[in-house]
Amino acid sequence: MTNRKLGSSSLEVSPICFGGNVFGWTADEQTSFRLLDAFVETGFNFIDTADVYSRWAHDGQGGQSETIIGKWLQRSGKRGKVVLATKVGMEMGPDSKGLSRAYIQRAIDDSLQRLQTEYVDLYQSHVDDTATPLEETLSTFSDLIRAGKIRAIGASNYTGQRLAEALAVSDANGLARYESLQPLYNLYDRAEYERDLEPVCAREHIGVIPYFSLASGFLTGKYKSEADLGDRARGSIVKKYLTERGARVIQALERVAQELSASPAQVAIAWLLARPSVTAPIASATTLEQLDTLLKAAELKLDRQSIELLDHASSEAMAAH
Repeated sequence: MTNRKLGSSSLEVSPICFGGNVFGWTADEQTSFRLLDAFVETGFNFIDTADVYSRWAHDGQGGQSETIIGKWLQRSGKRGKVVLATKVGMEMGPDSKGLSRAYIQRAIDDSLQRLQTEYVDLYQSHVDDTATPLEETLSTFSDLIRAGKIRAIGASNYTGQRLAEALAVSDANGLARYESLQPLYNLYDRAEYERDLEPVCAREHIGVIPYFSLASGFLTGKYKSEADLGDRARGSIVKKYLTERGARVIQALERVAQELSASPAQVAIAWLLARPSVTAPIASATTLEQLDTLLKAAELKLDRQSIELLDHASSEAMAAH
């Protein structure tokens, strides 16, 4: 397995990133420890979380994922073996959100305390904050890099226009620039990234780490009707994919998976990895079996015919927007 350079930064990351949103939500502490151990022991190094994970499941209190990762880092002694990414900006409570200088400075210290580390490798703006000047946000990040609290910065949930504006501000003012983008992108959700964001990322050499790589589990093929949703934690999210086009995408995934002796989830991630602009898809797992399946996707190479079949099956995503 070959690590990939993230944007123009010094960070080199494994081709799959472990999504830490499950830690403290659908994976308890001990399960999370086992998953993290297995992930690193298999040779992968990229872990993504956020301060807000998983506030939605804990009566408005976030920080669970960072806290579990911090305990694992202390217990395992593996801080030097991981590229650790977290995010700032989502609402953590009253007057606790956004990308102002004062809030970022407070939030990074809170994250570092929970993570039990002196620095974060990749610190990401979780959501755009149009109420705060880009220069204020980027100059704050630059100061944190100089202070040794973060190594590089990234953006998430930005439009192509705002990402380009931020890069221009960094260039004009000699400030740290966003080296990565974390967009919603998968075999079903294609149009927004491919039309609006990919051209900017390719032109500016921005690393791309897509979230919801498996469309909240839909692309595993286990949800084919509402009856399959049951009381799953992500059932309400997956429901929107149960369309005629969604069925075609699953059929194509299953066909390619059968031909390659792989699983639909592995094929869906391999499709992302085959995209030249994508650095490392983010995927989550709550069992060691799921994790093993996901990580094997890094070894799966799709031929042109398979990629074209998958592109065609999901092509209405482009016409629907």
